[in-house]
Amino acid sequence: MEETTGNITRLAREIPGTAKAFHAMGQAAKTDGALTEQTKELIALGIAIATRCDSCIGFHVTSLVRLKLTREQLTEALAMATYMGGGPSYAYSAKALQYYDELTGAGD
Repeated sequence: MEETTGNITRLAREIPGTAKAFHAMGQAAKTDGALTEQTKELIALGIAIATRCDSCIGFHVTSLVRLKLTREQLTEALAMATYMGGGPSYAYSAKALQYYDELTGAGD
């Protein structure tokens, strides 16, 4: 994640208007409303898994850890992502769980 964050930071310096607008869109989308930020991040994680975006998985798992998502909640969401996406989503769900465990010290 450090490499990805560094790359994004460098790109943001080159396209500051786009970066600022993207950040503002994310902030607006994640604001609690009818859905909580945690629910919205779970949706985003499911999309990240379906689109096989490693860095997106990292960013959304990081947010979910910050939002105090439990491992049990995560694994239930990963079961749904696997159901909807089949084999490839199963593999990327495993990556999401591994990253969660690295951030929280949970798991085996």
